[in-house]
Amino acid sequence: MRRLVNDTLIIAERNLIRLPRKPELLLAFTVQPIMFLLLFRYVFGGAIKTGGISYVDFLVPGIIVQNIAFGGFVTALGLNEDVHKGLIDRFRSLPMARPAVLAGRTFSDIVTNLLSMTVLTITGLIIGFSFRHTIPLDVIAGIGLLVLFGYAFSWVFALVGLLVSSPESANSFGFIAVFPLTFISSAFVSPQFMPAALKAFANVNPFTIIVDAMRHLWLGNPYPAGNYVWGSVVWSIVIIAVFAPLAVRRYRRAAGV
Repeated sequence: MRRLVNDTLIIAERNLIRLPRKPELLLAFTVQPIMFLLLFRYVFGGAIKTGGISYVDFLVPGIIVQNIAFGGFVTALGLNEDVHKGLIDRFRSLPMARPAVLAGRTFSDIVTNLLSMTVLTITGLIIGFSFRHTIPLDVIAGIGLLVLFGYAFSWVFALVGLLVSSPESANSFGFIAVFPLTFISSAFVSPQFMPAALKAFANVNPFTIIVDAMRHLWLGNPYPAGNYVWGSVVWSIVIIAVFAPLAVRRYRRAAGV
């Protein structure tokens, strides 16, 4: 177990060290989310109904959840490159714990997700978002929920990266799979204003559940809790339970172990 932990941390450190050397990846965690936030806040915000709360308060949790879900793209791209450039074969020849490659990849996503979350939250506070109706414990619980949800989607993208034939395919496939889920949810528009078919889908969409849970935790009384918080935890655990074994199995096949 100690060896696994040490090797996982080494792989995670390797993945994080690469970020400053690839500015385009760093921009994906900083500049791009800010652009999305400002675009929706100032271009679309005045035309979108929210059901009684200010659009900036409605928007910030949704934007952060969307960005956290897409944080696993780095894992998908990195794993795909490692497999097709032979680096996985090199890892296999080293005296290291076999699960450390996937564990290190997904663990490094937690760090990048926290960076992205911090950047978006600070930007949100600057443009008018507020925690005034909640308590510090709920804010911390929201951060923990985001970390868990982001970690779950890291396993989704790990599987995507191991299945497709190129980094470009990983990018396209992941975008096509996740992007519609984020928009047919309560992230940007309340489902009550959607057509009946989209509303029915949005109400059971895991993104709606996690976004509404975040709004309850970060906005407090103006947004009711329901079962959103526990539902988000359950959804995250289910996603990990389904996609982590699939990713591990695919990795073993790709690595020949």
